[in-house]
Parts: sequence; structure tokens; C-alpha cells
Amino acid sequence: MICELDELADALHIQKKNKRKTVLCHGTFDGLHIGHIKHFQAAKKFGDILIVTLTPDRFVNKGPHRPYYNEQLRAEAIDALKNVDYVAINRWPTAVETIKMLKPNYYVKGNDYEHPEDDITGNISNEQQAVEAIGGKLKLTHEITFSSSSLINKI
Repeated sequence: MICELDELADALHIQKKNKRKTVLCHGTFDGLHIGHIKHFQAAKKFGDILIVTLTPDRFVNKGPHRPYYNEQLRAEAIDALKNVDYVAINRWPTAVETIKMLKPNYYVKGNDYEHPEDDITGNISNEQQAVEAIGGKLKLTHEITFSSSSLINKI
């Protein structure tokens, strides 16, 4: 289900009252591919409810003519996946504020974030601090990895 963040926060509050574990994945997810699908499948194993939030078009900084698919199309593609429970378009350039708002039990990234020192933006460290501040945990999946940017650039 595609939701606004405020609506999603309310829905998750009820889910948590019912002792359901929430899992948040966040990213651009431009050009949905098998690596994304496997990441979502692995992430869902950490909890009961899988939420995917998307970087809004205005904050995608991956080169000219990107994102390839606009935020609404990216949201619809992810919403079509059976293991994704909620999809929302983020309001901010990173997931930090979204983590604070949604309070997931787990924030899940791919294994390309295993070495935070390699993240020149520093976003993964900030996101890890945000999830730990609300009592959650950062988890990594170890699935096959592809780069949407590389795939789109080849096409």
C-alpha cells in the first residue's frame, strides 16, 4: 500500500501495539531489479511488516536525467511486490528523519554498506545513529548486488 508518511506513522503505531516488528528499507530504487527484490525478501525476514521509503526525485543525485523513473512510478513498482507491506515517498534527502518518525525495529541496508567508512556521504552512519537512538537496530542483507546506475548507464 502506498501511503503518506503521516498516515504510515499512524498505521505503524497500531502495528507496534500489536507486537509486530517493523522493518524499514530506504533508497532510490530507480530501475527496480532482482537485486532490489532479493534485498526486500531478505529484509522481510527480520520482522513482520516491511516498509520501503523512496528518495524523492528532487534529492536524487545520480547524474543527468535521473532518476530514470519518477517517484510515483518507483513507488508503484515496489508496491506491486508481494512481500512489501507499505511504500512511502520520503520528504528528506536521507532516511534520518523518516527513521525518527516511523521508529522501525530494524533499518535494513544492503551489504554494500558493510563498511560505513566507504560511504563518502556519511549518511549510513547518521542513519545508524538515528535507528539506534529510537531503540532499533541496523541490519545488513547479503544478497546479490547490482547497481541501478550501472544498469541504466549500459542501456
